[in-house]
Amino acid sequence: MVDYRLNDEHEQLRLAARSFAQKEVAPVIGEHYEREEFPYSIVAGMGRMGLFGLPVPEEYGGMGGDYLALCVVLEELARVDSSVAVTLEAGVSLGVMPIYRFGDQRQREQWLPRLASGEILGAFGLTEPGGGSDAGATRTTAELQGSEWVINGSKAFITNSGTDITGLITVTAVTGTKPDGRNEISTIIVPAGTPGLTVAPKYSKVGWNASDTHELAFDDCRVPAENLLGERGRGYAQFLATLTEGRVAIAALGVGLAQGCVDECLRYVEERSAFGRRIGENQAIQFKLADMELRTHTARLAYYDAAARMLRGEPYQKQAAIAKLASSNAAMDNSRDATQIFGGYGFMNESPVGRFYRDAKILEIGEGTSEVQRMLIARELGLPAE
Repeated sequence: MVDYRLNDEHEQLRLAARSFAQKEVAPVIGEHYEREEFPYSIVAGMGRMGLFGLPVPEEYGGMGGDYLALCVVLEELARVDSSVAVTLEAGVSLGVMPIYRFGDQRQREQWLPRLASGEILGAFGLTEPGGGSDAGATRTTAELQGSEWVINGSKAFITNSGTDITGLITVTAVTGTKPDGRNEISTIIVPAGTPGLTVAPKYSKVGWNASDTHELAFDDCRVPAENLLGERGRGYAQFLATLTEGRVAIAALGVGLAQGCVDECLRYVEERSAFGRRIGENQAIQFKLADMELRTHTARLAYYDAAARMLRGEPYQKQAAIAKLASSNAAMDNSRDATQIFGGYGFMNESPVGRFYRDAKILEIGEGTSEVQRMLIARELGLPAE
């Protein structure tokens, strides 16, 4: 029979993450959010718990767990705050996993122990200012000159790229032309602080205000030839695989935000009274909460399914797109309904649901827009591409 219950190990991890989120994140994250301040102490705490190394083998300093373990933790963190959750999500799925999946032994030994411990953060430089969803239209170039790659170009909206503990940025760049005339795209590791790499001031964002996001510029940025990640010319395939995997993690984050909206509203409707009775007694409120729980439950099953297929080694591209689309819809709809239930208090920045509302929108954009997810699902159904 199909069983969507977590096993004992995952359940214990979920409870530990829930406790950390409630005790260490919830009391302080509002201040970090309003100051647009990166929560270094919280990140250090996640590092001590081993969360950045959850899917990394023990031989590289990780916890030896699986990707579902990461997703379970992300859901629990996002129930309280998405800035913290996305810092972990990007740090692992976009920072750690490309090194682990595609790096050689030397690169794994050099970078993974420090990434897995949370001592340093990794970033993934894919999106470009003029590219958006067209990730294949990379304009950043990397020319092999002697024993060095010389990188020129720019990247936009790169998470974890400008913190005091950022250690590396994995960059996609055009490294030549294929026989059929298409660009040859490769992936190159650029250590933080490399001359020629400029980190622009942090963005002023609508949401995720306690996370770190910057534009990057590369001006004759030189790194050793051995910093090539994986096989030359395989960068496009690498980032497609990275994004597919990351969509499952982002789906878990979206489910966490959606569940957080339910949590906050259940508490509020028991406290708030209007017209002589608690507002939770009103059927209109009850139906709204029922719909919120429906969306959350459905989206959770979707990411569980995608993660299970991934762990079994089965194709899961369609399921990852479905999970990402369902969870981002649930997060956006639940945060809107939660703000409505809270009324004026929901419009205040100190309210958790106010933060949830601001944080939800990016889930329909980041790591593949909702339109891209629909395109991927249609393609998997065998429908013709335009």
